[in-house]
Amino acid sequence: MRAVVYRGVNDLRLETVPVPRIKADELLVKVAVCGVCPTDIKKIQYGTVPPPRIFGHETAGTIVRIGARVKKFRVGDRVALHHHVPCLDCHACRHCAFAQCAQYKRTGITAGFEPAGGGYAEYVRVMSFVLPGVVKIPGRNSFLEGAMLEPVNTVLKAIHRLALLRGDFVLVTGQGPIGLMFTRLLALRGMNVAATDLLPARLELAKKFGARWILRAHEDAGDPSISQPPLSRPAATLSPPGGERSGRGARSFQSAIHRGFDAAIVTAPGDAAVRQAQELVRGGGQVLLFAHTRRGSKTRLDLSVVCVDEKDLIGSYSSDLTLQGEAARLVFGRKLDARELITHRFPLEQTAEAVQLAARPDPGSLKIVVMPDRSK
Repeated sequence: MRAVVYRGVNDLRLETVPVPRIKADELLVKVAVCGVCPTDIKKIQYGTVPPPRIFGHETAGTIVRIGARVKKFRVGDRVALHHHVPCLDCHACRHCAFAQCAQYKRTGITAGFEPAGGGYAEYVRVMSFVLPGVVKIPGRNSFLEGAMLEPVNTVLKAIHRLALLRGDFVLVTGQGPIGLMFTRLLALRGMNVAATDLLPARLELAKKFGARWILRAHEDAGDPSISQPPLSRPAATLSPPGGERSGRGARSFQSAIHRGFDAAIVTAPGDAAVRQAQELVRGGGQVLLFAHTRRGSKTRLDLSVVCVDEKDLIGSYSSDLTLQGEAARLVFGRKLDARELITHRFPLEQTAEAVQLAARPDPGSLKIVVMPDRSK
């Protein structure tokens, strides 16, 4: 079969590899769609794991072979896959810290070599311990929606970590695919969302996804690592839905700014955005980091803000198996219409181009996916 093999930093090669062999308690799935995730981009661009590997974990496809001991699924089932599943029994799991579970840290889907997701290939082997995360795709829904289940789950998990009450004011920094998911899911929960981004088109989509206010971000020349910088001064850039710059919506926003946001979510690894988020949340509020996944990065913080002002600084990483049903209902019921986030579809042989675009998005790009059967 064809697969895109990671051979080193920024070195992805289309190769021919054996179709994975499955055991009696496993599945073989023909890949239909695999999303390009920032986590894999960092591994590819920074070489944080040794080659060779076949990446791609936001995967949906069709079951083509079933082990003799598998009873829940049938050949022909259209499924969304889940590559990390906790044991639900260890010390970490009893504390609901599923991403710290030793079993969770194992990758249960592979197309060959060291298991790494395998979605950038024609077929993947689904191991027994991740079968509880496999979800059947309803007939009315597409493989594209199935592939979005995993990233939606990660956002849902992060929201569950926040101590929010209906009607709270939440700042979401960055309106890329992840930021837009946050905006939509928070709006569905009755939050007043202020969305910020550099790109006007993304801000318009944020309004459609439920943002009460949109704010134009600004470039921060002093920190080139910021790809989705913090918002500029709110009073000058306030744009409530409908384009109003005065009235009740504007007054309530200024009131929220004066009091402070109840939470701020930083969806891109910009340190200046973290510091500004800490300034903009109220005492007792929360700042959640979602994109600071590259180890070794350090930044300066005023820790008295955490201690004296009781502004929690928390993180959220990866998905939560216990939320898989809720994520499926949101995506397949289209309360979060994931189809609107997918802007580019690449064939397998253009995976390197897909990764490059996802790493450096242009004004018209959001979620990028790879489709092995898609012709040039």
